[in-house]
Amino acid sequence: MSLMTVPTLAIGSGNHLMPVLGLGTAASPPPEPMVLKQTVIEAIKLGYRHFDTSPRYQTEEPLGDALAEAVSLGLVGSRSELFVTSKLWCADAHAGLVVPAIQRSLKNLKLDYLDLYMIHWPVSSKPGKYKFPIEEDDFLPMEHEAVWSEMEECQRLGLAKCIGVSNFSCKKLQHILSFAKIPPSVNQVEMSPVWQQKKLRELCKLNGIAITAYSVLGSRGAFWGTDKIMESDVLKEIAEAKGKTVAQVSMRWAYEEGVSMVVKSFTKERLEENLKIFDWSLTEEETQRILTEVPQCRIVVGEVYISDKGPIKSLAEMWDGEI
Repeated sequence: MSLMTVPTLAIGSGNHLMPVLGLGTAASPPPEPMVLKQTVIEAIKLGYRHFDTSPRYQTEEPLGDALAEAVSLGLVGSRSELFVTSKLWCADAHAGLVVPAIQRSLKNLKLDYLDLYMIHWPVSSKPGKYKFPIEEDDFLPMEHEAVWSEMEECQRLGLAKCIGVSNFSCKKLQHILSFAKIPPSVNQVEMSPVWQQKKLRELCKLNGIAITAYSVLGSRGAFWGTDKIMESDVLKEIAEAKGKTVAQVSMRWAYEEGVSMVVKSFTKERLEENLKIFDWSLTEEETQRILTEVPQCRIVVGEVYISDKGPIKSLAEMWDGEI
């Protein structure tokens, strides 16, 4: 397969370009470092330039090794051709800990800066305790204003080109916007044909915030995954009519809805398949079927971040009714 060029989306002030398709690295259990490294090298050879990680995924170091090797081999001309994101974990979501956290991520990734740094969840936990799942006694209220101020400092220091959030509801996002000097560039959330996030997308659009979708294919095989997308009769019928896979239809729908996405795969065939979504389109009728006929159900509910002993005691509180 020849090198594919992935379309980009302008984020932040509009002068930073994010490839709309990224390679996700979250897996349960985490991938073997050598497997991930080989996957990333293969992905770069195919045309991937956007890579998503987090300390929680335990993939920063092998991703960094792969990116360094890709540059040294000449697979990419320079670091500037890559778009790399990582996230602030709950135990570091505290005043005084944000800048040290991004510096650790940069050290793991062997990079001078991130293209995008996001608050992973709207949750804080006891500093220095990185065990997952977080123990129920370890959840703490997030000091949103203090944490976001330090995210802004990461951008001012040049450690991150853009900053954002992940898994933030409309209400929580509006709270950040009420005091942010630098608004979030991106909200990375679950979005797919079975959880279309129409209300949240409208809010983000009004405020110039891009959406990055995860679990576009349902994350089958992960503890949070589902078969609802791959087994959707509507998506199957559209895929068969177009000579495409259900995965390609789901991804093409997300692309046509104007969002970027991160999709995980560790096989060359799937990596190639996922790139083949940019030279065809859904009909208006097919789009309407997805919008109106696919039952809606949030898959990633975040139950592991809910505790009777913590500040978020229910799914309703986590998602502010968006469930």
